[in-house]
Amino acid sequence: MSIRFFKPPPSVPAESLSGKVLAAVRREFGAEVEPFTLHLPVPALLAGAWMACRETLIAGGGRRDAKEAVAATVSAINRCPYCIDAHSIMVLGASGSDLSKAFLEGKPELVQDPVLRSACLWASATRSPGSPLLADPPFAPAEAPAYIGTAVFFHYINRMVTVLLGNSPLPFTEGFPKSVSMRLAAWFFGASIRLDKKIGASLELLPEAALPDDLAWAMPSPPVDAAFAAFAGEIEKAGEMAVPSRARNAVRYAVDAWNGNDPDVDSAWIEQALSGLDEKERTAGMLALLTALAPYRVHADHVSAYSARFPGDDALLSALAWGSFTAARKTGTWISV
Repeated sequence: MSIRFFKPPPSVPAESLSGKVLAAVRREFGAEVEPFTLHLPVPALLAGAWMACRETLIAGGGRRDAKEAVAATVSAINRCPYCIDAHSIMVLGASGSDLSKAFLEGKPELVQDPVLRSACLWASATRSPGSPLLADPPFAPAEAPAYIGTAVFFHYINRMVTVLLGNSPLPFTEGFPKSVSMRLAAWFFGASIRLDKKIGASLELLPEAALPDDLAWAMPSPPVDAAFAAFAGEIEKAGEMAVPSRARNAVRYAVDAWNGNDPDVDSAWIEQALSGLDEKERTAGMLALLTALAPYRVHADHVSAYSARFPGDDALLSALAWGSFTAARKTGTWISV
């Protein structure tokens, strides 16, 4: 499957930062996977995304199948079919249970395993600030950074995937062929899931950074703290490069007022958020704002308008990543315990 709007480099030197990250992805997944390779235009963002995912979902505390269920459920509430399929596969590989129907239909109550059902119900509320489900998390306090980090990371990656990838990593998208391909993929990835994972193994990829206050849920776990601090630092550098300051402020203001719901179908909220910006600022702000709050509304015209004023695949990826992470970190302020 190709990545929309840009093409990753055909080869990456093994000794480069990107080469080291891709080697780690291959070791722990058995293959390169597109939600990471789409970050190749900015190696530091590739490294940060890998660190944030690895130290929570892959190596962090708690049951892997339950965290994969969190990933799939978050993908369901964000309507990201690619990630629903991908992590239905991983749940099947980790637990032996095919929960794809529950994820696709957004019905966590269909999950029979009580641990997985509780994880799904909790994850289904991560865009519902104040939900009683968030006040009764299905994990121990020591596991909270890994579970919350998994949810926050998937609120980020769902937005990136919605804009840049297709509807499924599978060659078939329905019926018996899809079921067969899903089970084959689960068998393949199941072997990598069962490998021992050394906690903190990714942290040497990026320099240490300070953890922002709104990511304080990560602090009880030093590896999760370090991973998200580094990723957040690189995201901010990317935003400074790709989105003008006044546009970033406008997007932050809109995200701060967001209540987790999909915005109105009209464009009045966009006009209100971006009022007062000049044409160049507005173009960048439009792309970042839509990516943050309505990624399904990003289309080729938005990308073309942005790239005409901010050329380069690195700028485009940076703007998308900054918008995605701005919304994702907001969800963390609702779900921290």
